[in-house]
Amino acid sequence: MKVLTVVGARPQFIKAAVVSHVLRKAHEEVLVHTGQHFDYNMSEQFFRELDIPDPDYNLGISGGSHAEMTGRMMIALEQVMIREAPDWVLVYGDTNSTLAAALAAAKLHIPICHVEAGTRTHSKTNPEEINRICTDHVSTLLLASTKSAYEEMANEGLQGRGLLVGDPMFDAFLQYSNKVDPEEIQLKLLEGGGREVPSQYYYLTCHREENTGRDEDLLEIFKATDLLDAETVYPVHPRNKSRALRLIKEYHFPNIILTEPVGYLESICLVNHAKKIITDSGGLQREAFYAEKKCVTILDFVCWPETMVDGRNELSQPNAEEIIEKLGHPQKIEQKYQPFGDGHASEKIVDAMMNYEKENN
Repeated sequence: MKVLTVVGARPQFIKAAVVSHVLRKAHEEVLVHTGQHFDYNMSEQFFRELDIPDPDYNLGISGGSHAEMTGRMMIALEQVMIREAPDWVLVYGDTNSTLAAALAAAKLHIPICHVEAGTRTHSKTNPEEINRICTDHVSTLLLASTKSAYEEMANEGLQGRGLLVGDPMFDAFLQYSNKVDPEEIQLKLLEGGGREVPSQYYYLTCHREENTGRDEDLLEIFKATDLLDAETVYPVHPRNKSRALRLIKEYHFPNIILTEPVGYLESICLVNHAKKIITDSGGLQREAFYAEKKCVTILDFVCWPETMVDGRNELSQPNAEEIIEKLGHPQKIEQKYQPFGDGHASEKIVDAMMNYEKENN
């Protein structure tokens, strides 16, 4: 079985790492990196530290509007697919890379396996929602990470192509959690130099346009850090680096440790040892859940309903008082509750493609 895997962004590198390690034991994989995340710490470092093989193709496509990026990716991916003639195109999540690969493969009549299928926020203003819906509807095999995602497929008549396999992000978390000790992390500050991770800290990730595109919203999030009882580690996304630096200088937020982006191993180490988490990342919400850390998510829609139980993850507007109030709500940990699978999603993903091949050839 020859599988062409397409990745382009941080969460996809993580999922591909654990699935590729299983896939390559008995099958051929052609790995394509679209280039959607081009920053070293957001791309190449992930490949190195997760021991992902170097991409067979690096398309170097990033920037531009959603339509422009997706269109350029489709053109380049079509050429790769024609050249490689894979048995499957394997895609993850909901990025423009995912949609471009799915559309190109569908028009070439190549079977598509979509990992993390069925996930819905029911917010059409969210571009990733459009990517998810379109990818699911052209895919051959829909592999859900959670029961709720699998059930969502029924609403769109897709469940006949679906399977519940669990979340490869959970596989990765279990596999890599103890690879780095917090004392080994040297935070790279944006203004040069470095410093050690403080003994107590909060962990903030914030990159979405709706939270970082205006001074007012990001300023409210920063104001919340001033009200916390420890410093806040904030690895800033390249897209909003200049705004974050300017606001911190103008308004003086001494509790924020503003750093360069961190790699995956550093990030999950920071999650595991943080007091609490503030994020707008779908992936980090899950990692906070896996680590049993209280999380407040700065979004107006639910990404992962499984995490929104017993006070473990709560939505907040970008409002300092609301963020602090919800961080203060207690959480209840139910040890038996693990909605993201058994840590063996990777094997189930590979098995699903193999079984489909056997049943349909």
